[in-house]
Amino acid sequence: MKAHRILAGASAACAVALLCGAGGASAEIAGKRVKLGVLTDMSGFASDSTGMGSLVAAQLAAEDFAKELPGVTIEVIQADHQNKPDIGAATARRWLDQEQVNAILDVPFSSVALAVNEALRNSKAVFVASGPGTTELTGPKCSPNTIHWTYDTWALANGTARAVTEGGGKSWYFLTADYAFGHALEGDASAVVKSLGGNVVGSVRHPPNASDFSSYLLQAQGSGAKIIGLANAVGDTIGSVKQATEFGITTGGQRLAALLMQLSDVAAVGLKDAQGLYLTEAFYWDLNAGTRAFADRFAAKMNGRRPTGNQAGVYAGALHYLKAVKAAGTTDGTAVAAKMKEIPTDDPLFGKGTVRADGRAVHDMLFFEVKSPDESKGPWDFYKLVKTIPATEAFRPLDQGGCPLAKKS
Repeated sequence: MKAHRILAGASAACAVALLCGAGGASAEIAGKRVKLGVLTDMSGFASDSTGMGSLVAAQLAAEDFAKELPGVTIEVIQADHQNKPDIGAATARRWLDQEQVNAILDVPFSSVALAVNEALRNSKAVFVASGPGTTELTGPKCSPNTIHWTYDTWALANGTARAVTEGGGKSWYFLTADYAFGHALEGDASAVVKSLGGNVVGSVRHPPNASDFSSYLLQAQGSGAKIIGLANAVGDTIGSVKQATEFGITTGGQRLAALLMQLSDVAAVGLKDAQGLYLTEAFYWDLNAGTRAFADRFAAKMNGRRPTGNQAGVYAGALHYLKAVKAAGTTDGTAVAAKMKEIPTDDPLFGKGTVRADGRAVHDMLFFEVKSPDESKGPWDFYKLVKTIPATEAFRPLDQGGCPLAKKS
């Protein structure tokens, strides 16, 4: 059975519910119902990389797993957290207390994710965080209820900085968004560059959501560094890349390395300006038959758009959560989170992996170079794979994060 309904959601947001069920007896799941809440950015500057696409990804996971839970209804609802921690936390608490949501998915923006992480700590629900980048979720702020999917700042900075430095890009200058996320990207990348014998010749910080990067880019250009590391995200990264092209930085011999950039960002920049850019991602829609098949299903519901890494993470994280619900025979958050760490991860988008004691989902990461317009064979054909970073090297070692749960494992 499949039905859709519109509900009134928090903060004037709407919620879309997908009900998937089948006949037959269910497992020992209370109420024969599993309720997933996609808490995301539906209207802000991360809505292209998350937003409606994250909702569609969760719906596809529910559709795909419905046959594995016969007689159980899988419901997916959505709300817009407006990129505000207080709204995110309030929505999470309302979903838990009044709407019996069993798992909260996505939650882009680290500040919002950390607020939701605390709202769900020791609750009966699981937080599958595929949208945020902060390593705090698997570090000092780790929670037994939280699973961190897709990526984090350590994986992105380590992947790009290591691959570029080992490839000869020994001198770096950082253009950094002046808040905790940007500082973390710069700090992690700088440490890798220096550990490999490279040199960080300088850095400059810009306010978040800046519109003019000219003075910062001119400083980066004047530094003479081979690599300009962009320790920012979304609109700031898009603006940095576009203006760097206007100033002739890349044609002058310097290269750009984006420490967080997704498919939707490259689409916004365009291949003419983004070509040659280095970046690390957890997922690419055109990687293999499994990713392409999912991307085709996603595109059919999203007017031809291809999924980003964050949206793919919602699908894979939701699917693993549902597998754990089936294996545990319950939606109790403590039991399901423990089961998610016990059983291996395996899906067509990220392949095989594990979830560690600190809640970090571990899988391969991918180092790409953005194609030129001549190399691209069609819409959304943006990346060429340079290197696969194996799961064993892709994420911060378990013993270096400071998560209390890791010490108990």
